[in-house]
Amino acid sequence: MGHGKFYRAAAEKIDRNRSYSATDAVALLKETARPNFDESVELAMNLGVDPRHADQMVRGTVNLPHGTGRSTRVLVFAAGEKAMEATQAGADYVGAGDMIEKVRGGWLEFEAVVATPDMMKEVGKLGGILGPRKLMPSPKGGTVTNDVAKTIQELKAGKIEFRVDKQGIINVAIGKASFSAEEIEENLRTVIEAVMRARPSAAKGAYLQKLTVCTSMGPGIKIDKAIYA
Repeated sequence: MGHGKFYRAAAEKIDRNRSYSATDAVALLKETARPNFDESVELAMNLGVDPRHADQMVRGTVNLPHGTGRSTRVLVFAAGEKAMEATQAGADYVGAGDMIEKVRGGWLEFEAVVATPDMMKEVGKLGGILGPRKLMPSPKGGTVTNDVAKTIQELKAGKIEFRVDKQGIINVAIGKASFSAEEIEENLRTVIEAVMRARPSAAKGAYLQKLTVCTSMGPGIKIDKAIYA
């Protein structure tokens, strides 16, 4: 399937053989973004790890200094006092067995999921639904917790989770094309630094192999990885 005229016009302005500085890459991204649609900005990081081995898994969370640019609908699995706490903290949806059955039935109108530890035995049964969508609560991601209020506030403010996929790639949204170049670059650098800190000791050789930034419907722009490696 061929690309549309906007994509082709943007691609013509990008030197595919060049690795740009972060500042130049973001400036080019802003220049080539669609004028009539506020696209998401996405960062892809190719890592020199083999995720099939547990000791080479790369996963963590990071607070974007300028947020994601989108409203995050948070679902909390909790009961009793913790359910009340979640509601007061601004969770969009709160429940226990009722919410589990609703998700099991195909409802997926949320972007983040939090669960208290006592709920995980039942929430774990949703692994086949939430897992592939990267929505499964986990202690490492900070989304299995009794401090539901703090977690909800962080998610609403722009906390994101990153996790390497089977191909050794981390792909995360880091803002919107309408953000200023400085805001996009600061979010970008924040994520890169967090992933670099998460390097597993079992990873050998070059850890950071490729960096690419793009809008959700635009071509990739390579970033010089040398200053981060």
